[in-house]
Amino acid sequence: MTTYVAQVIFLLLLAVAGWLLARRIRFIKAAIGLGKPEQRTDHPAARWRNMLLVAFGQRKMFKKPIPALLHLFVYVGFLLINIEVLEIIIDGLAGTHRIFAPYLGHAYTWLLNFFELLAVLVMAACVIFLIRRNIIKVPRFHKPEMRHWPYLDANLILIFEILLVLAILNMNAADQLLQARGVAHYTPTGKLLFSSFFMPPLQGLSTPVLVAMERFFWWFHIAGILAFAVYVTYSKHLHIFMAFPNTWYADLQPKGKMSNMEVVTNEVKMMLGLQPTQEAAPPPEEIGRFGAKDVTDLSWKSLMDAFTCTECGRCTAECPANLTGKKLSPRKIMMDTRDRAEELARLQLTGNGTDDPHTLLDNFISREELHACTTCNACVEACPVLINPLRIILDLRRYLVMEESSAPAEWNAMFQNIETSFNPWKFAPTDRFKWADEMKSNN
Repeated sequence: MTTYVAQVIFLLLLAVAGWLLARRIRFIKAAIGLGKPEQRTDHPAARWRNMLLVAFGQRKMFKKPIPALLHLFVYVGFLLINIEVLEIIIDGLAGTHRIFAPYLGHAYTWLLNFFELLAVLVMAACVIFLIRRNIIKVPRFHKPEMRHWPYLDANLILIFEILLVLAILNMNAADQLLQARGVAHYTPTGKLLFSSFFMPPLQGLSTPVLVAMERFFWWFHIAGILAFAVYVTYSKHLHIFMAFPNTWYADLQPKGKMSNMEVVTNEVKMMLGLQPTQEAAPPPEEIGRFGAKDVTDLSWKSLMDAFTCTECGRCTAECPANLTGKKLSPRKIMMDTRDRAEELARLQLTGNGTDDPHTLLDNFISREELHACTTCNACVEACPVLINPLRIILDLRRYLVMEESSAPAEWNAMFQNIETSFNPWKFAPTDRFKWADEMKSNN
């Protein structure tokens, strides 16, 4: 293959990957855009701090130190090895080979050795993750919602990363042998420690075969990187990118603070003769749905949460309802919300959105799951990227109670007691402090 033909093929490969990636990004943006508008740009300093500490610094991951350290290897390797990918892209477009080497001198050798160290750490971490999932079988990776595609997806991405690392190490090994033979076009890089272990099996090969192998691994690595970038947007590993905006837009309110519907709050305040929260805001011509029945009733931030979900299962592992055998899994709530958003976005793109009989409630998330939630916020606290499954659960439950008057009998009794007696226990307001009077008389 001549250099000119290789450049054309590389340019076409880059263009196709770019087009597929842009198309998928537009689709995800449209799916998140199905949600209701919400303002989330206040307190920018706190938001930047969240993003730096949680998304970039992975602060919440270190509640489980060993998995966190392994994840850090993969994460840092992913970020820094991309510097080498930048060189490969320039080489592919310009028809050069190791274009940075003449300019960096000895620093280039140090950089390559550092990148190879990261690559080996990434490979080791991926192997351990595969063992944890498939041999040790960590329980949170084997819940009902993790069967079929989610299970396969988690394994595929780990195997994919191992293959990419092996490709770059074999490429560097073949490259060093060709440098030693004085083959033109192969710029001296100095001794590379880790890829040197891959050299002995290749030493007996002829120079043309060695060149073909080096080129094969070079093309495999860059094509794999581009394919990986596109595949990630269909995978749970989309959190690699989504974690950054998601943590920036995360809720800054204290955990456990539930958001109220302003329309209902103002109506109640006016009934009680209190000042409405939004006195200047004109009342809407038509009050929208109370709570959420479908993804279009949720906030766009809840949909962003769904696309950011890492499917790590830390939320489900901490959920007291799930731990006691209830059907609720906060991870499944996020996965179902994402699946429904994607389904509806596809239907709307084809013009069939208005005929869709499905909804998030009942078709994806059951009422039994919603009723099992204790609203304890354990799932919110556990999430390493500040996802809030509870908000979706509350919105769906709000619809059941306020729109359909559908709630367990115990809840209805509590609602009635609060309405008539201002407390959940049906005590008359005048009786609520009798215990205090009795204590005074006893003293």
